[in-house]
Amino acid sequence: MKSSDTEDWLDLHVIRPFCYLWARGFAYLGIHPNTVTILSMIIGAVSCVFFAHGCYYYDGFTGLVYNLIAILLLMIADILDCTDGQLARMTGQKSRLGRILDGVAGFAWFTPIYIALVYRFYVHHDIEFGWLGISNTTENTLIATAVVLCLGFISGFGGLAAQQRLADYYIQVHLFFLKGEKGSELDNSVRQKELYDQMTPEKNSLVERVFQKSYIDYTRKQERVTPQFQNLLATLRQKYGSTDNVPQEVRDEFRSHSLPLMTWNGLLTFNFRSAWLFLFCLLDIPACNFLFEIICMGLLAKYVNHRHETFCRQMAQKLQ
Repeated sequence: MKSSDTEDWLDLHVIRPFCYLWARGFAYLGIHPNTVTILSMIIGAVSCVFFAHGCYYYDGFTGLVYNLIAILLLMIADILDCTDGQLARMTGQKSRLGRILDGVAGFAWFTPIYIALVYRFYVHHDIEFGWLGISNTTENTLIATAVVLCLGFISGFGGLAAQQRLADYYIQVHLFFLKGEKGSELDNSVRQKELYDQMTPEKNSLVERVFQKSYIDYTRKQERVTPQFQNLLATLRQKYGSTDNVPQEVRDEFRSHSLPLMTWNGLLTFNFRSAWLFLFCLLDIPACNFLFEIICMGLLAKYVNHRHETFCRQMAQKLQ
């Protein structure tokens, strides 16, 4: 594992031990971690086909089976996504491309899934129309589907993508202070831009260059929403010359503030949000998942961000 600090109860006691067995098997077969990541992305994306048709209320037992298959496929995708990191650490096959692929895996799952949920609403929406007292006409269906599509877009890009990007960053930040630079995967946009500029068509494939280019934007967005942490990092470098020279008491103080937040931060990752997705799909009201992502998960992300930025500002002021 990366650290028990950054794992929730389910990951620590169920998923990680199970994934370890998978990692042992992949290591025995000589399978590369990046291959496992790509397999995870494919299986997660394929689940969208079953999410699109999994309606018990409308299609009876067949719809329920489709829903359960969709849930199972997405859970397998998540298990493989956890396994690839353990496999990389176990075999020493860490790579920059692997880190980038791991960051976009969830996005590769949920983009087709959210599109499938919009299609599912277009086909089956009697429950929602009944709640709102809307006549089930072709015109009303098109208007309502357009609204749900907009909600899905906001939920996917402004909600899920941004929230998981922030959660991943805070995990790496925590590991950075807990284990140092070598024990984390805390990246910055300046360094990623330098790496991209060093790439050439002769040495690097088009896929590598495209992913690296996208990763620059990924890290910039992480830095943009954490200005107080960036200021703390700059203060530490100015005061101690290098983050490797940061005294242990400063690291311990940071951990004392960050550790309680890891529980809330963990709710922004796969386990908690996917449980709600599964519930809404089983209840045949998948469009409600978009509202949940935007409102409830959005407030949670703002809370975590606010608390993290607050203690970073306080620590920077104390050091200055």
